[in-house]
Amino acid sequence: MNGYERLLGMLQGRQVDRLPLMPITMMFAADLAGVPYGRYAADYRALVEAQLRTAERFSFDYVSCISDPAREAADCGAKVQRFDNQPPAIVETEALLADKRVLARLKVPDPLGGGRMHDRVRAAELFRQKVGGQLLIEGWIEGPCAEAADLRGINQLMLDFYDDPQFVRDLFDFVVEMELAFAKAQIDAGVDILGMGDAAASLVGPQIYQDFVLPYEMKMVAAIHEMGGRVRLHICGNTSRILAGMGATGSDLVDLDWMAPIAAARKAMGPEQTLAGNIDPVAVLRNGTPDSITAAIAQCHREAGSRYVVAAGCEVTRDTPFENVEVLADYARSPRR
Repeated sequence: MNGYERLLGMLQGRQVDRLPLMPITMMFAADLAGVPYGRYAADYRALVEAQLRTAERFSFDYVSCISDPAREAADCGAKVQRFDNQPPAIVETEALLADKRVLARLKVPDPLGGGRMHDRVRAAELFRQKVGGQLLIEGWIEGPCAEAADLRGINQLMLDFYDDPQFVRDLFDFVVEMELAFAKAQIDAGVDILGMGDAAASLVGPQIYQDFVLPYEMKMVAAIHEMGGRVRLHICGNTSRILAGMGATGSDLVDLDWMAPIAAARKAMGPEQTLAGNIDPVAVLRNGTPDSITAAIAQCHREAGSRYVVAAGCEVTRDTPFENVEVLADYARSPRR
């Protein structure tokens, strides 16, 4: 089996030859390729080259278009600060929707209009040319809560849930329309699965998640499935209180951050949900030893059961020793099931 076949098989509940390997790498990949991160995030050719080199070096089963969460907001007109060797950052103190009235005249940007969204689409096209059908190709979009926070400002959005719930729903409607257009462009370009990052959703309580966020996540996942795509849901942070809801999104893969126990996720989501993760990327993966990393990933595997993809809990940090990442590859390659 190649990586494409292995990951699809796992997502579909079929027997595979070994565990798939799908860690998130961004700055780690750029450093491996000797590319300043500002260029990695701005030039799809640099991103593709770095991802391909990382996948080859560590026998990853996929490549990803992920780089930073500011692409959609930038194309909407948000102020974004750029750095030579760090990810772009949205300037929250000058949020695009600091004045809520701006939403009424905000237009969904064209994902093929030459902006930062288009750069990601070009990455998908280049991946398809180079490794289509060999490695699973992952695109990326922001989830409703995360993108709303990028446009409105995270602190103000948290107040809006209480002060102006209708505005939040209107904003989420805009986000869903934009992200689905972006998703379709990436699917058409060649991605096999869409990562959907909704980091801000870990900051709301379970009732707000259930009432506001979950219905929009479900809408996005269902629409992507109708387009012929698949979804990898990733919510950074402690998601222990919303695990059942995450399982209810219909996502093909739920990628857990390290703060939420996999055993709890399996109990909340049932036996058919494919899970990925979720060792601590710093305390365990970066700072650990081969024995401690192996023990930690084996514990995740035991708790997850057979529907499991090897990954860290969130991004592999840029200063992680190569030999530590190789431990994940060795575990995935071993005939342990």
